[in-house]
Amino acid sequence: MAKQLLGKEVTDALNAKLIERANALKEKGVVPTLGIVRVGENPSDLSYEKGATKRAELIGINVQKFVLPEDASKEDLLKLIDEINANDAIHGVLMFRPLPKHLKADQNEICNRLDPKKDVDCMTDLSNAGVFEGRSDLGFAPCTPAACMEILDYYGIDCKGKNAVVIGRSLVVGKPAAMMLMGKNATVTVCHTKTVNTAEVCRKADILVSAAGVLNSLTKDYVRPGQVVIDVSINWDENKPNARGGLGAIAGDAVYAEVEPIVEAITPVPGGVGSVTTSVLMKHVIEAAERV
Repeated sequence: MAKQLLGKEVTDALNAKLIERANALKEKGVVPTLGIVRVGENPSDLSYEKGATKRAELIGINVQKFVLPEDASKEDLLKLIDEINANDAIHGVLMFRPLPKHLKADQNEICNRLDPKKDVDCMTDLSNAGVFEGRSDLGFAPCTPAACMEILDYYGIDCKGKNAVVIGRSLVVGKPAAMMLMGKNATVTVCHTKTVNTAEVCRKADILVSAAGVLNSLTKDYVRPGQVVIDVSINWDENKPNARGGLGAIAGDAVYAEVEPIVEAITPVPGGVGSVTTSVLMKHVIEAAERV
């Protein structure tokens, strides 16, 4: 039976440290503050916003919400971002993406309007450059791959000299996760839809990060004994039993019943990476406030 790399254990330890840091800032007259920018009423945005607000309150981070209507213009959103940039009381900014359809063509311009010092979820090009250069002074890494690193650190999984394989090459998870693993001195391979013999490549990994976003794509053929598996993805499995006694629940990429008995350690879904991500966002807000 594999060791469960439980997000709650990581989150509890991280939150305790963040509460101390938030209190230390307040003693200096600084109230760490997160600005949340939302355009419209997307249900998934509202759900994440609720969770982020609750986590911020637990840690002692103030939250200011800036909500624009679904049909807000690019000019309206850019004006709001400029106002937030000029507000020294706001240390970090979370802007929900993707933006509404009429703003998608301008999303890159809009994201890069944000001051990188306040970019706590890696929206700007400069923040991405910081991840690839290994420079934390240029911004903050995306919260999800950063959560993967928090899990590895908490459980004492040393990446130095290990073979790491990342499935997925998105700019949100795959690519930054690869760079961050390389920063921990792992030898990294990135697999994607054009990779030949992906299963064979994955079996050679000591650390396997699956961010394909494809339900049941990580089968027993991809793993071997002794591996650490970080299952990043959140998928919907209509056949998975849920807490209400029916069918339909979230699941990762892994066919858990096949993979878990083989590998040494694995993150469950739910209860793994996703539960750490929000605390990482709060960590970035605290760090942004400390830098100021």
